[in-house]
Amino acid sequence: MANNRRDTADHYTLRARKEGYPARSVYKLEEIQQRFSIIKPGDTVLDVGAAPGSWTLYTHRKLIKGRGTIVAVDLNPLSLPAVPETVIEYTGDAFSTEIRQKLISHGPFDTIISDAAPQTTGNRSVDTSRSEYLAECVLALAVEQLKVHGNLVIKIFQGGAEMVIAAQMKKLFKRVKPFKPQASRSDSFEIFLIGMDRNAE
Repeated sequence: MANNRRDTADHYTLRARKEGYPARSVYKLEEIQQRFSIIKPGDTVLDVGAAPGSWTLYTHRKLIKGRGTIVAVDLNPLSLPAVPETVIEYTGDAFSTEIRQKLISHGPFDTIISDAAPQTTGNRSVDTSRSEYLAECVLALAVEQLKVHGNLVIKIFQGGAEMVIAAQMKKLFKRVKPFKPQASRSDSFEIFLIGMDRNAE
């Protein structure tokens, strides 16, 4: 079983390298898009926790098809050979007043996506708590900057808090679905919450 997990991980890593993506996480977004169709050509997309840049690059190449805008935010810069012309990059804390004010100038957004995760400690309770906090911050950003009928993708570690966040999202969206992509490592306790079709106020 352990060998199968490693083989699967190697498959995604090698595929990402071959296709020019900086990380295997790109295939999580690919699966989410195939299942839920959250992004359309011409959309304005906010990518929170964007580095190293796989989700941003995939959105540019495959989803908005050069007819929209992607705003990518992370504490670290994108690790891309060249930032595509559709991408606006901010390096900093997406939840700080300074960055949020900059985001407002590009919004409201059709879709907000986030593969953001805390720096893990190995203590599941601590890591889950930190992940919950990040998810709450992304959700608050969506309340502020997501269009009516817009979509949201949030990553969160499983451990109970995901049900609380999902319940909050159900007040904001017509549909909310939990989803674990096959591209997630089998021993990972991450899950994605997909909010679709934001309600009108």
